[in-house]
Amino acid sequence: MHMAMVMGAGILLLVVFVMFGWLWGASSAGMAVAAKAFVPVWLLIACINMWVGVTHAGYTVRQELPILLLVFAVPAVVAGIAMWQLSRS
Repeated sequence: MHMAMVMGAGILLLVVFVMFGWLWGASSAGMAVAAKAFVPVWLLIACINMWVGVTHAGYTVRQELPILLLVFAVPAVVAGIAMWQLSRS
C-alpha cells in the first residue's frame, strides 16, 4: 500500500510541476521542460524513500532496491509520456 501511495504522490508532484511549467512558460514547451525537471527531483525523493526504508524500517538495500526502481519508474514513465505529448503540440 505504501508503494502505491508514494507512486501516486509522484504523479501528483508531476502534475504540480507541469502546472508551474504552464504558469512560467504559458506554452506546452514550458510544460515539457517542467516535466523534464521533475525526473531528477523524483529520483532524489525516491532515493530518500529508500534510505528511510533501510535506516528506519529495517529493510536491507537488496530488499529495497526493486521497490526503488518501481517507485521511480512509474512516475518517470508518466513524465516521459507527458514530455513526448507536450513536445508534439
